[in-house]
Amino acid sequence: MSKMEGDVSGFNIDAPRWDQRTFLGRVKHFFNITDPRTVLVPERELDWAKVMVEKSRIGVVPPGTQVEQLLYAKKLYDSAFHPDTGEKMNVIGRMSFQVPGGMIITGFMLQFYRTMPAVIFWQWVNQSFNALVNYTNRNAASPTSLRQMALSYISATTTAVATAVSMNMLTKKAPPLLGRWVPFAAVAAANCVNIPMMRQQELIEGICVKDRNDNEIGQSRRAAAIGITQVVISRITMAAPGMILLPVLMERLEKLCFMKKVKVLHAPLQVMLSGCFLIFMVPVACGLFPQKWRIITFLPAECNTGA
Repeated sequence: MSKMEGDVSGFNIDAPRWDQRTFLGRVKHFFNITDPRTVLVPERELDWAKVMVEKSRIGVVPPGTQVEQLLYAKKLYDSAFHPDTGEKMNVIGRMSFQVPGGMIITGFMLQFYRTMPAVIFWQWVNQSFNALVNYTNRNAASPTSLRQMALSYISATTTAVATAVSMNMLTKKAPPLLGRWVPFAAVAAANCVNIPMMRQQELIEGICVKDRNDNEIGQSRRAAAIGITQVVISRITMAAPGMILLPVLMERLEKLCFMKKVKVLHAPLQVMLSGCFLIFMVPVACGLFPQKWRIITFLPAECNTGA
């Protein structure tokens, strides 16, 4: 090993490649780390990426290392390792799995919305997937108990199923398109319950806030509320285009003669189209808000500074 030299001299591997103060810069960043192709990367390559990132942070890399190699290592590291703990995340819970996992679940939710058993089953599958994603990407500074996770999971699943079942009953005599939008209503309602429940400890105790010099100054419940609200909005935004526009498209396509002859292909088509929406909406939704947010607050009222 040698000190960083040549074209990697002084290279800061943690510095963002794109301006994170702009929406476009954040979208480019999340396009990079939510790339679904990284799900297929072998474990040994992920381990190599972690070693390269850690070596780069202390200024020591193998001779001949290029900037492109370090950027690729950082991409793999960000896609597979928890930002707080540095531990490798389970594959299904990674944000890079949102496209393959989400497209399958969304496609089947939109296809099988007519019968009650199918509605209940796919809402349960979706909430199970969401619970795993939320747990995998949890804030390590605010540990979540098994009781909290179970309560969050049960509450979200109950909300989603209750919303879907009740709205299905209400829309039986309504235009068919309204029935196709029921899955989105259930998903949106569940997100409004699941995420705050999963992260309730942050709302109770607050999250760490820092000054402009990156010094910790205390815990703020207001900052936690802002952050959780943004996560809820992002998750709903991620699902909205596909679950709102795709039913309109399918409603028209299914009236065509050739589509009536290939009903068995309707579900795979919805899965594929859901993926087309998600491959863009995952980074767009993740990039809606900055990762660091400036808040103006009165410390005595909002923060526990330890004074």
